[in-house]
Amino acid sequence: METEKRNLQRTMTSRHITMMALGGAIGAGLFKGSSSAIDMAGPSVIIAYLIGGIILLFIMQGLAEMAVRNSGARTFRDLVESILGKYPAYFLDWIYWKMWVLNIAAESVVAAIFLQYWLPGYPIWILALAVSVLVTAVNLLSVKVFAETEYWLALIKITVIIVFIMAGLLLLLVTFGDHTAVGFSNLTEHGGFFPNGSTGLITAMLVVIYSYGGTEIIGVTLAETKNPEKVVPKAVRSTLVRIISFYIIPFFIIVSLIPWNEVNGVQESPFVMVFQMIGIPGADHIMNAVVLLAIISSMNSGLYGSSRVLYTQAVDGRVPKIFSRLSKKKVPVPAILMCTSALYGGVLISLFAGSKTFDFLMGSLGYTVLFIWLIIAFAHLKSRKQSGKTSAYSVKWFPYTTWAAIIALITILIGIIFTTSIIVTVITLCIYIFISLTFVWKKRHNKI
Repeated sequence: METEKRNLQRTMTSRHITMMALGGAIGAGLFKGSSSAIDMAGPSVIIAYLIGGIILLFIMQGLAEMAVRNSGARTFRDLVESILGKYPAYFLDWIYWKMWVLNIAAESVVAAIFLQYWLPGYPIWILALAVSVLVTAVNLLSVKVFAETEYWLALIKITVIIVFIMAGLLLLLVTFGDHTAVGFSNLTEHGGFFPNGSTGLITAMLVVIYSYGGTEIIGVTLAETKNPEKVVPKAVRSTLVRIISFYIIPFFIIVSLIPWNEVNGVQESPFVMVFQMIGIPGADHIMNAVVLLAIISSMNSGLYGSSRVLYTQAVDGRVPKIFSRLSKKKVPVPAILMCTSALYGGVLISLFAGSKTFDFLMGSLGYTVLFIWLIIAFAHLKSRKQSGKTSAYSVKWFPYTTWAAIIALITILIGIIFTTSIIVTVITLCIYIFISLTFVWKKRHNKI
């Protein structure tokens, strides 16, 4: 292995990073978390995902603008440090790393749950271990092979979501054979559109933010993207349209077809339930396979994002230099292996918590995505003051959109604090305090 600095290869194109962002965001949050969100908010979950999508749009526009202004940046820290200072950049880097390593652990368990659909005799931890080994192997290949694998995995799940939308609309609107058009009565029956009131809507926002988290992985691909100042804005625009479409429309179909209070009572994903309603032989197995691939795709993106953050930390001397080593194919193997330890940590947790592992980790991850987005938003606000308004890519309606996102995120944060398990909140707070204390210690010893 070599230890050359900043020697990652720029082999990723617009289609690669677009699909990677989709791979990161369209995963367990959509296919598994959808049940939890619907159980919390009922049909009003559609509103929750619409609000989350608008916030995401404003945050990602700011990220794209900062990437254009600083084309030499390799990851979030490079974008934020020159604007907000060392502590926010340090904090952002490490909570982002923590988000992905916890996320891949959570999703390994979800993948195991879907595997149990076919292999009910095998415990969760064995199936999670098998998936973890597969994802590790893919990431240890060259960046180009990884990017192509992620591209096709993401393309498969996007294609199936489109088929799902078409089939769902058919079931809703058309009467055929023994099937009678369902219509939209489920949106207002069973307690109304807001069955759990505003509290249910706010509580669901934690799942919503968690679900959309991962899109900002575009900010980690900067060092391996060709012409990032041109590619990133294009990828942001296409990614946002697709993500919002692939969340809001499917949720509308699910809560219209299935009474909201029946969704969370079964083991299958709501997507599998809808394909069973179509009546095509084996449709439920096909959908289960696609959902499984979608979750593996999201894990793939997560392992990529976390390993690149650790690599750049090592290159800058913030963690042991061993994590800056590259293989002959320019892959940071030690960093990847370190991050995969979280996968096997998730396997160990699932030995005791089983399928509940996902619900436990999701709460902490929702908090982390909120803070990541807030830091990006504040950095965007200040970046305009530092560099003026002239740029090849500038956000329209600035600063109103960024301030709207900040106010919305703070409101959601306050609501989540009062509606989330105190254990999850305390554990997350302890992690943040630990990260902050390590910064203070390193600063005192001139290591930052």
